[in-house]
Amino acid sequence: MKIVLIGTAYPLRGGIAHYVGLLWKYLSRSHDVRIVTFSRQYPKLLFPGKSQDESGDAGIPVESVQWIDSINPFNWIRTGFRVRALQPDLIVFKFWMPFFAPSYGTIAAIARWGRKTKSMFICDNIIPHERRPGDKLLTRFAFRFIDSYVVQSRAVERDLKLWHRDPLLSYLPHPVYEIFGDEQTRGEAREQLRRVDASMDLAADDRVLLFFGYVRDYKGLDVILDAMPAILERMKVKLLVVGEFYNNEQHYREQVARLGIGNYVLFHSDYVPNEEVGVFFSAADVMTLPYKSATQSGIIQIAYNFHRPVIATDVGGLGEVVITGRTGTMVPPERPHALAEAVVEYFEKDCFEDYRANVIEERKKYSWEHMAEGIEQLYERSLTNERS
Repeated sequence: MKIVLIGTAYPLRGGIAHYVGLLWKYLSRSHDVRIVTFSRQYPKLLFPGKSQDESGDAGIPVESVQWIDSINPFNWIRTGFRVRALQPDLIVFKFWMPFFAPSYGTIAAIARWGRKTKSMFICDNIIPHERRPGDKLLTRFAFRFIDSYVVQSRAVERDLKLWHRDPLLSYLPHPVYEIFGDEQTRGEAREQLRRVDASMDLAADDRVLLFFGYVRDYKGLDVILDAMPAILERMKVKLLVVGEFYNNEQHYREQVARLGIGNYVLFHSDYVPNEEVGVFFSAADVMTLPYKSATQSGIIQIAYNFHRPVIATDVGGLGEVVITGRTGTMVPPERPHALAEAVVEYFEKDCFEDYRANVIEERKKYSWEHMAEGIEQLYERSLTNERS
């Protein structure tokens, strides 16, 4: 089968690029797969980060063509014809926000017009975390030209059914990211971390929480910061805040100062190259995701790759992956004291080794082979338009 994957991909950076690279790797074992990515993903005026390009190791070296200009409708038409010329049996789009719906819909409409080509969305979100006027209209435009949908959480499945009357879909959980190397011992990782960032000076016996990834309001960094004083009243714990800020970094630093927790919160406010990701995760005792809203999170799948338990808020599909009492703990959203209690209980009960062993077992469910097989089966169903 000829497949075209469309989405963020190397040389662009970020979790979606990693996802597309891994999906290409596993689909390519049985199919002829091409990747089409962006020549311009976001206009600089709208992009909150420092760079859209990968700065370190590619993780998975893939060949992609940078054809799509996200804000040029004439480009979408041209790209549609270029994809059409590849004569794919299936076009798979990685969809995560309505901003890309007009370009995706136009490309799909042209590439599949008058042909047997099928189109598929892998949906990270249907309803975006940060909503804007016109989201529903743009998304429904794209849906007109899509034959089937992969959802990676039941929360996204529910959202899809709100906006689409009768979607042909498969539920395929987000696989584990496996491109960042192997787990290190906490001692080894903490030694190496000092060489990555001298400010990250951790002792072997420090209790360490990790908040990782692009910092946006919905991810709730302010919530875990508000929880820190209650944690520190009962035990010493350090919080690593690691990732590029997509909103006001100074706001959070002022919050740390106001709460008087500066000695226990360490900031590494830059994008982390692929080759350094494992150092941060391996140095931590537990991952924390204090999200205010979510569908699913690829960050959990990075944590599971490094056998790290997770303390997360019970929003979206996070509770489908984090199993309280086995691989971590779920707490109510925007409740700093509940979050603090979960952190204290985790360390008081010395949960790391038991939870780590459970994570090793649980992560077996989240394989890329299962994702690739699910996409193949969904494509076959789209040929006959069966519903199940």
